[in-house]
Amino acid sequence: MAAGNNMEIVEHLDELRKRLIIIIGTFILSFILAFVFVQDIYSWLTRDLDTALAVLGPLDIILIYFSIAAVAALALTVPVIIFQLWLFVKPGLTPEEQRASSLYIPASFILFAGGLAFGYFIVLPLVLDFLLNLGAGTFETVFTADRYFQFILRMTVPFSVLFEMPLVVMFLTSIGAITPQGMHKNRKYAYFVIVIVSVLVSPPDFLSDILVIIPLIFLYEVSISLSKVVYKKRLKRLENEKY
Repeated sequence: MAAGNNMEIVEHLDELRKRLIIIIGTFILSFILAFVFVQDIYSWLTRDLDTALAVLGPLDIILIYFSIAAVAALALTVPVIIFQLWLFVKPGLTPEEQRASSLYIPASFILFAGGLAFGYFIVLPLVLDFLLNLGAGTFETVFTADRYFQFILRMTVPFSVLFEMPLVVMFLTSIGAITPQGMHKNRKYAYFVIVIVSVLVSPPDFLSDILVIIPLIFLYEVSISLSKVVYKKRLKRLENEKY
């Protein structure tokens, strides 16, 4: 019995190693591809700036290019990460769970990309204009490439992660970890956590906080509605299993 368990563990570890190799290989290939076009990506990211970005030393140039290529490679690798994770857990799922969870793969990537787009095209310009107008006539603003791209990351990456909330809620509901009734009952505590998270991930100004809080509260309410749908299906499935 112990030998059988050991063999099963070895098989799981071997499968996990295979998935990790595919993910790492995809990231490396994506990084190389992104680095080939890194100057084009850089030009696109800075197309709306009226001034060239400054660097504080020659080493900063390569570090910035590496950072841009790494973020682009991660974005390209996300669908592969999600798919490989699904393939890893798939053998332990029932056919019905496999069909249901397979829908999470494209939905997860769409939400990830939607979060990036929301942060970059909506939140970033509003916050940047607000901060520049706040210091107009008082400060001479000098953009360094390092600080500017840090600002872009803070305005985009958190949204790509936080936009996954509906899928996480649906998954936790499907395994019985949470219920829509519980989410509704604890809404005020969830709102408090959302405010804290929004303040932590956004720049230290009131407008940025509001622009993060509002979509997260909306996502929480959407998550409750989706949780109700999944919860009803789960109850129906459990009822059918009794007979």
